[in-house]
Amino acid sequence: MSRVRVHNFSVSIDGFATGEGQSLDAPFGHAGTRLHEWFFPTRTFQQMLGKPDGSHGVDDAIAGTWEAGIGAEIMGRNKFGPQRGPWENDDWNGWWGPNPPFHTPVFVLTHHPRPSVEMEGGTTFHFIDATPQEALRQAREAAGDLDVRIGGGPTTVREFLAEDLVDHLHIAVVPIVLGRGERLWDGLEGLESRFQVESVTTPGGITHMTFTRP
Repeated sequence: MSRVRVHNFSVSIDGFATGEGQSLDAPFGHAGTRLHEWFFPTRTFQQMLGKPDGSHGVDDAIAGTWEAGIGAEIMGRNKFGPQRGPWENDDWNGWWGPNPPFHTPVFVLTHHPRPSVEMEGGTTFHFIDATPQEALRQAREAAGDLDVRIGGGPTTVREFLAEDLVDHLHIAVVPIVLGRGERLWDGLEGLESRFQVESVTTPGGITHMTFTRP
């Protein structure tokens, strides 16, 4: 069976994976870009922007594993966009412009389904009201023999971890204190007992932790 993977998921040292006050102009609330500044210089991120350069090293080596073997993604509605409740309109198609970086079917979890949206580059957003188990069933069907990535945000990742549906989890612990926002680890006491855990810290102070199901 295909694996379920989480990659490049940044968390502050006090456990927050996004800040408070998400808006159109602030996708991560008061955290701004601070959780992801380790990622921006990497060759992996620069290639997402269509640029040939970027840094090598540990950050890039780990970040670069996010795409290989992925056949579908599941994300929460708050990762897709800032709207809450019933959709005001169907014009909003995500933060990423006409050619999102996923290039696979993407299943957006929402209590307000809307028609699917086909984007450039092979990404199609499907809006579903489903449990983690049902969302994973649909994503696996779309992915075929490939793996499924849980893209975030923290509520979605936490729900899949709570249901013991994740096989590989990469957390980048960023040396900042956010103080408020959405925490990842709440309700997941003893999570580490399910996984083999490894970590490496880069010269920039990022600790990459990988949780892999034995």
